[in-house]
Amino acid sequence: MRASSIRFLSVAVAAAMAAAGAAAVTATEARADITVSPDRVFRDAAGREITLRGFNVSGSTKLYENGLLPFRSTADAAKSAQAMRDLTGANAVRFLISWEGVQPAPDRIDYAYLDRAVAQIRAFTDRGIRVLLDYHQDLYSSHLFNSGSWYTGDGAPKWVIDAGGYPKESCGICIMWGQNMQTNTAVRKAAYDFWRNRVLTTPAGAIGVQDAYLSQTKATMAYLKQKLPQPAFENIVGLDPFNEPFDGGLDGKSGLDWEKTYLMPFYQRVRTAMDQAGWTAKPTFAEPLVFWNTGFFEQGGMTTVGQLGARMVFNTHYYDGARMTLDPSAASDGTYDAAMNEIRQRATDLGTAPLVSEFGNKMSDDRTPWMVRAMYQAMDYGVAGKSWWNAPASGGTVLSALQWHWDVYNGRHHELMNGNPGKVQTEGDGWNDEDHSVVSTDEAGSVALRLDRRVLDRLYPSAVNGETLAFAFEDLARSGYGGAGQQKAWLTVPTSMPQLASLVQDRQYGILVWRSAGTNAPTELHLPNSFAPAGTAVVSDMGTLGGVPASGPIAATAETGSATAKRLQITAPDNGVHFALVVNTATGARPTDAQLAAARTALATWLGQKFPTS
Repeated sequence: MRASSIRFLSVAVAAAMAAAGAAAVTATEARADITVSPDRVFRDAAGREITLRGFNVSGSTKLYENGLLPFRSTADAAKSAQAMRDLTGANAVRFLISWEGVQPAPDRIDYAYLDRAVAQIRAFTDRGIRVLLDYHQDLYSSHLFNSGSWYTGDGAPKWVIDAGGYPKESCGICIMWGQNMQTNTAVRKAAYDFWRNRVLTTPAGAIGVQDAYLSQTKATMAYLKQKLPQPAFENIVGLDPFNEPFDGGLDGKSGLDWEKTYLMPFYQRVRTAMDQAGWTAKPTFAEPLVFWNTGFFEQGGMTTVGQLGARMVFNTHYYDGARMTLDPSAASDGTYDAAMNEIRQRATDLGTAPLVSEFGNKMSDDRTPWMVRAMYQAMDYGVAGKSWWNAPASGGTVLSALQWHWDVYNGRHHELMNGNPGKVQTEGDGWNDEDHSVVSTDEAGSVALRLDRRVLDRLYPSAVNGETLAFAFEDLARSGYGGAGQQKAWLTVPTSMPQLASLVQDRQYGILVWRSAGTNAPTELHLPNSFAPAGTAVVSDMGTLGGVPASGPIAATAETGSATAKRLQITAPDNGVHFALVVNTATGARPTDAQLAAARTALATWLGQKFPTS
């Protein structure tokens, strides 16, 4: 770093802020638990606004070869967690478990299964990665399907299906496995029974099927609270109690009626179970009817259930149903703004924070790199990049999001589909011909990304001291796999700001505008691997840097649990409005102090115009 890199900051102020920032890091990292604040965002114990970014681990939980857990061993979980932290800077995962794994018999909880889950969860929490516990199901249960079926499911244990006496399953003419939810009578009847708490006759006596589910869920939560060390338990953000709920039959009513009559009472029962299990401070991550916001079958969305409030999170998935089936077009700048803004607005209407707990696309689609890029763009800000600089406040909340998915066994499975030794699944995700994993394990045993790192390893505001007013990131990710395809900037600076436009031309960059809460807790942004501290410029109202030091009011420090991943920490001196432009200057001519100062002046003028009441 050049001696003249830090400008506009006195030595005395810098030293005082550095000391305060160092103390704050220790204090804020002491507790990791988060809650939903009255302003409908996630906040940590220090009051900072938290953005969760990461992946689902993983679809391997659907497979018997993995013992119905994401990983075959704790060592695999640790290797995966480390790679995720190092390669992407992820700070959260959705950790899948299975009802069948927890309760293999109506009168038995498999605590050995839960012990394995605890060990795998700790592989993530020990590295500072927060965990959303997800009870996963698809098509209700694998035990509804026969050995020769085209499809399979996961979720409910065999004893539930045996007691239900369901008809022989058949999807009919199904293009995608999800159609089973609408056309497979066995799948629909089983789901119908669950939502109506049908009383089943089991070897342990008569029991309501939903009652049994809630009983084992409560047992799981209580056991995890007991077995996890307190710091690890604080890193559990909450419970997603039912993946992708589908109705099984509307009885002539609408999806909105079904959500109000059956789904919300279930979530309220879950909320009670969480309180009884000692999870009172953790939110219920409540998903709407699965068909909402997919492009097809637009039912549900929780518009008639009343306010969720701070004890529940609006937890939705997003997949581009049109492009996954009939639409051959590629994604581009602003493609998913409308979809993500609908999620933002629905959470606001429900009085809570939003989470996109699944999104992505299959790796066999040559459009996927920019589809995923466009999804991240819309979750960062909900306006096209070409318009953002003119209307930054319209971008909306930075959405927390967990991509589907992270499977270190991708392409190396050996799953007997529906127990059939003649149908061994080895390719892709090993389940219903899906191939969504962004990673695989190479011949050397290392976890390797399958998607452009610039799509996945992103600048994002992981912790903001105060309120985020605007955020945007230009990743410059290529349109193809393995560095192939075109490179095109989407977040373009208007010609009316030439000093800024010349600085970011053909470079990755991001900008954060926030109103500080005035405490010592630092604002933090994950720095992608391509943003080496020595080659990163920061242009802020607090000063400019032509390289980021390891200490001070603006500093690059190690991400918790990683020796290679970095975060940018900014300790603001007051409770005013601040901005920080972060530019990857590793390519092109190194910017001069005069260029950085000119960009700072331009940004200060822009800030006054776009946030005049700040």
